[in-house]
Amino acid sequence: MSQPIIQTHGLDFYFKDFKALDQINLKVPKGSIYGFLGPNGAGKTTTIRVLLDLFHPKVNQVKIFGKELRANKVEILGKVGALIENPSIYKHLSGRQNLEVIRKMVDVPKERIDEVLKIVRLMDNADKKAKNYSLGMCQRLGLAGALLTDPDLLILDEPTNGLDPSGIIEMRELIIELNKEHGKTIFLSSHILSEIEKLATDVAIIDQGKILYQGKLEGLHQDNSGLELIIETNEVSQAAEVLKSMNYTVSEHNGRSIHIPIGEKQEVAQINRALVDKNLDIYQLKTSEQNLESIFLNITKKLDQ
Repeated sequence: MSQPIIQTHGLDFYFKDFKALDQINLKVPKGSIYGFLGPNGAGKTTTIRVLLDLFHPKVNQVKIFGKELRANKVEILGKVGALIENPSIYKHLSGRQNLEVIRKMVDVPKERIDEVLKIVRLMDNADKKAKNYSLGMCQRLGLAGALLTDPDLLILDEPTNGLDPSGIIEMRELIIELNKEHGKTIFLSSHILSEIEKLATDVAIIDQGKILYQGKLEGLHQDNSGLELIIETNEVSQAAEVLKSMNYTVSEHNGRSIHIPIGEKQEVAQINRALVDKNLDIYQLKTSEQNLESIFLNITKKLDQ
């Protein structure tokens, strides 16, 4: 097995007395799309800022490309492209002019601008002012800037955040293309579970600064195999309270139905009896395989107990 492209060892990070990261041990395989999954405030952006040495880790806590980050910062970050939150774009300049500003800073050949514009599918809008770009186009322009140095590793923090459905699809297709056709290892932070499920080859789940799972995406499903029970009832709030009192995790509660993870189908009859005993009308009970969202909520609930 090849050496991980990112590796952290017992990574801690504090904001004064608050421990934002707690013993983070990441292993990001070369060539992967590594989904870094967690709710807002879990520690995702803090981890990314540490990986980019914007927040300074202790010596020997972070290795990238097999080299210690603090001692080899310039060499390492020269092979890393990053898009952190919303890209900084000069709205009065065109897309091409924005890239020219970055190109001069990173000192790459001028022809690289057209190459990255083609990759991110902005060639037709390259000379339009950025103030006329959609949010999705701005995100792709930011990604083009990150690609100017032709990095081996891309670190993307919530790249689909705020995008409309078409923008999300465009970004998803682009990430897959960069991985498969351009050979980029991609570290992808997101709280959008469905996107991680469609993109990632490997995942880590972080919550409250701790890693709860790390490994292959299919391994997450295998390790948390089970069913999801969908209950349609006339009184979802009361039904949810009954289920919580039975130590079930309510993964969704939308006014019409309740979703809970269960271990086996035999539990369905027990749950039905308990709800009927509370004089609740049950319209439908339906089981399905757990999706990533219900697995994620089940795992993070365990941390709170």
